[in-house]
Amino acid sequence: MKEEIIACIADEHIKFLHSGQISKYVFPLERSKAHKQGVSHLIIRFFIIAKSKDDGTLYLVQKRSQTKETFPGYYTDSASGHVKYRPNLSLKDIKNDALRELEEEFGISPKNVRHVQFFALSTEKNKNVTEIAYIFLGIVNSDLSLSPDKEELDIVNSRFYTEKELKTILEEKDAVDYSKEIWKELIDMDLRKKFNHLSNLKSKNYNSEVALFIGRFQPLHHGHIYIINYILKRYKKLKIGIGSSQLSYKKNDPFTGEERVTFIKSAMETRNVKANRYAIYKIPDIFNAQKWVNHVISIVGHIDIIYSNSDWVRELFINKGYRVGKKLGIFKKKFNGSNIRKLIKNGDNSWTRLVPKEIAKLIRKFDGLKRIRSLYDEE
Repeated sequence: MKEEIIACIADEHIKFLHSGQISKYVFPLERSKAHKQGVSHLIIRFFIIAKSKDDGTLYLVQKRSQTKETFPGYYTDSASGHVKYRPNLSLKDIKNDALRELEEEFGISPKNVRHVQFFALSTEKNKNVTEIAYIFLGIVNSDLSLSPDKEELDIVNSRFYTEKELKTILEEKDAVDYSKEIWKELIDMDLRKKFNHLSNLKSKNYNSEVALFIGRFQPLHHGHIYIINYILKRYKKLKIGIGSSQLSYKKNDPFTGEERVTFIKSAMETRNVKANRYAIYKIPDIFNAQKWVNHVISIVGHIDIIYSNSDWVRELFINKGYRVGKKLGIFKKKFNGSNIRKLIKNGDNSWTRLVPKEIAKLIRKFDGLKRIRSLYDEE
């Protein structure tokens, strides 16, 4: 049987996961080698809840099989496992891994899981190996048929528990510490409010006043212009956030925060957008997923809705109860910064058709062509 290839990451790059930069930093390695060599890697933890008949909350908890190498017989999350490596690994891929693990361990089909939400990013230690856990929450029906895997789980004690029963387990039974802390947090949380805000967002009347658009603009291209035009037609004020604004002269982040401000101002002036219709904000990374949304709002102030094509950004804002606009884009594989930078690196002048003329002039003015090629050569 072919060994599982998992997503690994160098310790010095773990912080970039907190800003949603996954595929740029992970690399493939066989699972056994990662554990034997102590290589840090990505895992998932999935916590499933259901509504009971008396309008209470049920929690799907698994008890690990006595044959498991680590934590045999311990109570833990609903499902967990390693993140499989694939090129261009995204948060959506990691979410699919969570659904896959749940189906393998409890026999629950992904189609029976509603409102899967990213909850937190946590760094754990397992036998001196660092594991970065992507934690998800999900809802299922309480009458769902369960088929626990007898090789992985204790099939008698892996089931739905009431809040009182779960509290007893956490107080009196052996439980995996990382999972125990999450269960405690979920018990204290208004879970119905947590999951209902998605449907409530659709029914509330929101002011069509202020929209936030976050991007890295490395460089600004026609895809960005498409989104900006869309927002300006629908909202009175557009706030533009420059993500990872402190990063520059890197292969993936060649342009400085000020250069990117100049890109945006030039594009707006060329299109005769009045200065009172938009504002530009530099948003430096803080490498803390739990605090990032509050960090952004502390910089940009009030917003009514946010637009971003990043699944990471969208999930973080949704978790904080913000209204998130639909994904927007044109020819995504063409109009993205990575593609444009690679074309420049390869000396392919077709990159000029992917950015506005004024931006192409600025890139040359900033000596961006030479800079990008040099950064690729250095790496």
